[in-house]
Amino acid sequence: MTPRLDRLERVTNLLMVLLDARQPLSLREIADRVPGYPGGGPARRQAFERDKRLLRDEGVPVEVVPVAGDDQLGYRVDTESYYLPELDLTPEEHAALNLAVAGVELGGPGGQAALWKIGAGVEPGAGGGTPFVDLAGPDGVPALPELFEAVRTQADVTFDYRGERRHVDPAGLRFHGGHWYLVAHDRMRGEARTFRVDRIASPPVPGAPRSAQVPEGFDVDRSFAAEPWRFGGGDEVTVDVLVDAVEARRVVSELGEERVVERRAGGDVVVRLVVTDVPSLLAWVLGLLAHGEVLGPPEVRAAMVARLHEVVDAQGRGSGTGAVGR
Repeated sequence: MTPRLDRLERVTNLLMVLLDARQPLSLREIADRVPGYPGGGPARRQAFERDKRLLRDEGVPVEVVPVAGDDQLGYRVDTESYYLPELDLTPEEHAALNLAVAGVELGGPGGQAALWKIGAGVEPGAGGGTPFVDLAGPDGVPALPELFEAVRTQADVTFDYRGERRHVDPAGLRFHGGHWYLVAHDRMRGEARTFRVDRIASPPVPGAPRSAQVPEGFDVDRSFAAEPWRFGGGDEVTVDVLVDAVEARRVVSELGEERVVERRAGGDVVVRLVVTDVPSLLAWVLGLLAHGEVLGPPEVRAAMVARLHEVVDAQGRGSGTGAVGR
């Protein structure tokens, strides 16, 4: 048997042992169960690290976790991520999956390979047509595949965004208005943030699986849908809005307690919002009627005043009075 086949057999046995283990195994325990590893020392460690890297490169979720005793580290395969449940797809569902994978490419040949594994497509390399959209191509969204994987594996991610290095805990991806958005907990700011994926300026660097620290009760859809002023393409600006006691409870419930920077006597609150679409914010404040007021910064407050004058003038022209009384 050649050395290449020896290693193939060893890696196959390693996978079987890790899948069968009920608890994380130390390197010493793995070497006792998997024939072919050197007797000990750096050589054993190097051989195992090469095998572990090969398994991960092939999509096997090998995890490293702390264990008690002298070994300190244990290894296991996350079977929930590795095994697929029985899908029981109908022929029509098989066809729909093939059409979706043929139409959209998300970086690499993984889509067709996945279909083949579940019996819903042709064997990889047998052809499949040209995709309509390549989301990870030069004209697509290069960061998207890594972010999908980070959400799937619950891994924290770092990347450059608007001139800053961000460290976030991804909670979900959403599509809105022709753009992908990452909804995440921003560790540096201690709050939910939404990032337009095509504006991420560097390749995302994921951490280990399950390293994300998404706060308990984090609601992706609420964080995404409640703040339309985050979906613009402009520069980020931090805006303070005063909401009186009549609307304060509802607004805080929708935006989250983390947005509150001041509570005033009588129940008024000041919420601090990160805005990239000022017109959307102004429309939201207008919806509060007399219960909301933009405090700053000055340029956004001035825009709010100008917008109010436009509304008053329009109402005046509509009534023929030229002014609106209160």
